[in-house]
Amino acid sequence: MASFFKKAFRDMKESAKAQHEVDKANFEAVKAEAKASFEENRGRNTFAGAKANAKKHWDDAHMSSTERAARLQEERDAQIAEAKARTAAAKERYEAAKKT
Repeated sequence: MASFFKKAFRDMKESAKAQHEVDKANFEAVKAEAKASFEENRGRNTFAGAKANAKKHWDDAHMSSTERAARLQEERDAQIAEAKARTAAAKERYEAAKKT
């Protein structure tokens, strides 16, 4: 029984270490992407662009709940359609690979 707990805790420790490495890598990737995005857009934040962005956020914030629900449903439908297209393409690739 004691060896069971030792193995379980060792596995949890190794899993935590591995997850920590994944988290560190993801953090570094997001940090690098943010730096790159900042440098790419340095000096390009014009008044017109900032105003358009603010209007978009304003409109999003002042949407009625039915409009917001409809927009979210449209986004979900688009994501589902994209996923189904990817699934169909993968099935076609599978069938082609299976025939050869």
